[in-house]
Amino acid sequence: MKLCMIGTGYVGLVSGTCFADLGNNVICVDVDKKKIQNLNTGVIPIYEPGLQEMVKRNIYQRRLTFSNDVSNSIRKSDVIFICVGTPTNKKTNAANLKYVFQVANKIKSNLNKYKIIVTKSTVPVTTGDKIESILKKNKFRSKCDVVSNPEFLREGEAIRDFVVPDRVVVGTKSKKALKIMKSLYLPIIKKTTRFFSTSRRGAELIKYASNAFLATKISFINEIANLCEVSDIDIEEISVGMGLDQRIGERFLRAGPGYGGSCFPKDTRAIVTLAKSFKIDLSIINSAIKSNENRSKTLLNRILKISKNKVRNKVITFLGVTFKANTDDMRESPCLKLIPPLISKGVKINYYDPTGPKKELEKLKNVSFSNNVVDATKKADLIVIHTEWNEFKQLNFKKLTKNKNVIVYDMRNIYLPEKMKKNGIKFYAVGK
Repeated sequence: MKLCMIGTGYVGLVSGTCFADLGNNVICVDVDKKKIQNLNTGVIPIYEPGLQEMVKRNIYQRRLTFSNDVSNSIRKSDVIFICVGTPTNKKTNAANLKYVFQVANKIKSNLNKYKIIVTKSTVPVTTGDKIESILKKNKFRSKCDVVSNPEFLREGEAIRDFVVPDRVVVGTKSKKALKIMKSLYLPIIKKTTRFFSTSRRGAELIKYASNAFLATKISFINEIANLCEVSDIDIEEISVGMGLDQRIGERFLRAGPGYGGSCFPKDTRAIVTLAKSFKIDLSIINSAIKSNENRSKTLLNRILKISKNKVRNKVITFLGVTFKANTDDMRESPCLKLIPPLISKGVKINYYDPTGPKKELEKLKNVSFSNNVVDATKKADLIVIHTEWNEFKQLNFKKLTKNKNVIVYDMRNIYLPEKMKKNGIKFYAVGK
């Protein structure tokens, strides 16, 4: 099948590459010329395990190409996926659909036969209706079907999530479009994956509702962790005990620094704003948002408490700064709310992340990057384990630092407190 992915960000690039790996002919399109040049030579703009190898393989097999020619790519394709960003409108907190509608108008100008137009971007309810009304005005009077097919890819696990998904959701009333979409996903869904067809508006809302629910789970367990810290209870025991209940499940019940990334913060704000437009108050999701926003204050206060408020001229090392492991994504990473207030109190920040230095931190004063764990920690007064990268899970803190009074604050609960204290490490964890 001939596919066109418009937008080569995380969703478009991963989905397009995976579709190519399933045997389809895929054109990934972007207006950024330098990005396309790099992709054609196998240079990947994002860090995602296994993606670079898959891109190179499918370029070699001539199933995957990259182009700046949006118009020609549209005309040559049978199914067109809209994969552009829907960032938060900072004034309203709604999803900014400017890029989505720009693409829709571009498709309208290049419709030359029946095509399926698929929204992969996370879009609010009724977006598909608006795209459909735009496309109806095409000069060739070509018919097309607009379909919602939300993605559920986790950064760091994206390829596996695409190949072995929990479900594939397709929203359309068109029997023809549904048949084609089912055929497209057949190599995946025949492996026991549930193919769920629903209305277009239903599919649009499923994505937002799913992300909002998971974000709420994270905020919930972090609040329970706060209670555990003052009541001499281990949050890990609570998480395990709750997770054994099949109605609840164990996933997303890990206490930590709060949710971040490109999806949860943006999508929770967007669904609350969407609900307001329908005069509905989503109070639970609102509370989850506020709880997550307060999370950084809670963690900052604990850093100050365990440092006995003596942080001026101290060196605090952050191990990992991305919002989660196995990604280079810094969008809404919790550390971005922790580091600036620490600097304002006279702290010197050092950090190491396996994906390299971050532009978001380069502009800050008294922040330096180290190329490895050893260099990052040797002068530290406090070590903060911020991101759960594998290389941080078996560290010998006594050998790492020259400071015998170093404090370790494990925000991901990687280490056992009993073991750390037995080894003479001043150790603190979340919810313990």
